[in-house]
Amino acid sequence: MTSREQPGPSPLRNLGGNEVQEAAFARYAGPYLAGRVSSRHRTAFDVLIPGGSVRVGMSGALRRLGRAPAVGDFVVLLDQPETGTRMIVDILPRRTVFSRGAPGEDGEAQVIAANIDTVFIVTAAGADFNLRRLERYLAVVHASGAEPVILINKADLADDPDALRARASAVAGGVPVLAVSALQGEGMIRLAEFLRPGSTVALIGSSGVGKSTLLNALLPDALQETSEVRAHDGKGRHTTSVRQLFVLPGGAMVIDNPGLREIQLHSAAAGIEETFADVIELACGCRYPDCRHEGEPGCAVRAAVEEGVLPGERLMSYLRLVREAEFQAEKTVIGLKRMEKKKWKGIGAEARRFRDKGEH
Repeated sequence: MTSREQPGPSPLRNLGGNEVQEAAFARYAGPYLAGRVSSRHRTAFDVLIPGGSVRVGMSGALRRLGRAPAVGDFVVLLDQPETGTRMIVDILPRRTVFSRGAPGEDGEAQVIAANIDTVFIVTAAGADFNLRRLERYLAVVHASGAEPVILINKADLADDPDALRARASAVAGGVPVLAVSALQGEGMIRLAEFLRPGSTVALIGSSGVGKSTLLNALLPDALQETSEVRAHDGKGRHTTSVRQLFVLPGGAMVIDNPGLREIQLHSAAAGIEETFADVIELACGCRYPDCRHEGEPGCAVRAAVEEGVLPGERLMSYLRLVREAEFQAEKTVIGLKRMEKKKWKGIGAEARRFRDKGEH
């Protein structure tokens, strides 16, 4: 494509894009292509474009702005084959962002994936099944704007899969909970309603829960390596090492993620409220509107625990996640102040250099 040619039809709809992203790309005329990031490497990105996939870098301008694309992002490529130039120059608006708190003092969010419709929170029968971890995942997914679905994999190994579903449903707040066996193919047909053409589903969960086996069951040919889990604790090693987007035969897209041992909260306050809607509803009956449910008089939430209406473990989980989210928010504020101070320090240094040149 040369600068005299107009870009062809946008491939965004086929890759899960919407009218907002199409309108944003329509501003570009000339040697530009729209695509979707399918995987990210150290200094390069694999991008799906009409007719296949290309591996490209990103522009210096994006790098200086700190705007690195994530898997699932819709991007604009400058495409000039006559000069050998092909790079990402812009990121189109995101409709959802799945992120977690990054380690370090600045509290910046680490974007895991973007433009996701549904997140399959994958756990497994056995040692991995943990209600407190499910609550954490639910809070992060709700905050992203995507719709969560809980999958209990390896259900064929459970003595009572229905009992596991009931326990998960007790903390799911109406989120669908499905018991499946990806290896045996049991219950997989029920995933079809979430894998509509043009939709994007992400898989998250601990190592060893069978995310790669689940993906292989959805693909016509097995692509992801799988490994055995340890018998004594049900844990597995990280067979998925690179976050990657796959296009299924029916037109749905699935993003496979490396196993997450722990996922820190970032801006998940809204997600916590949605995950713990039962606690929030009880809190409306507290004597004080700013009640923290940690011993204040007239606390309706603590009363519900004492009466057996609300499990104490669930309240402790809620309080722990609220404190963590508040801590992450404080880190973000501190990080922004540091960035602002660094920016003005740089501006001051540049002004002094300009002044010194003028004096000489």
